Amino acid sequence: MKRLIILALACALVPAAAAQLYKYVDKDGKTVYSDQPPLNTESKQIVVQPGPAKAGPRSYVQEDKELTKSRDAAKEKAKKAEQAERDAKEAEARCAQAQSNYQVYVDGGRITKYVNGERIFLGDDEIAAERERSKRELDEACKK
Repeated sequence: MKRLIILALACALVPAAAAQLYKYVDKDGKTVYSDQPPLNTESKQIVVQPGPAKAGPRSYVQEDKELTKSRDAAKEKAKKAEQAERDAKEAEARCAQAQSNYQVYVDGGRITKYVNGERIFLGDDEIAAERERSKRELDEACKK
């Protein structure tokens, strides 16, 4: 019995879904749209396709998800900015240290190093080699 009622209801609604629409201009020059063809007037039949249902207002759950997503994106952006700032400070410190090390070899004088607890003075060849090594480190640390 329920199936019969549902079938009858579906059959009753089908013509409404496939309704015809007519467009014509009346005697006053106004464009009229109607579901009935006019008498004694030339009309044009318009086929209306049912469009997709419009999305209604967003639910609170959807808004909450979007808000959470935007907060997470803002936190991630702040974290990346903080990390970039930290990296920049570390690079600046490395550059300053490399400049200081290089300046020691440029100034010259008596430079020492410790080997097995004993202080040994570097010769001119060793100082020149250390100056070159220090210059490469400086260039690497301070490149921009």
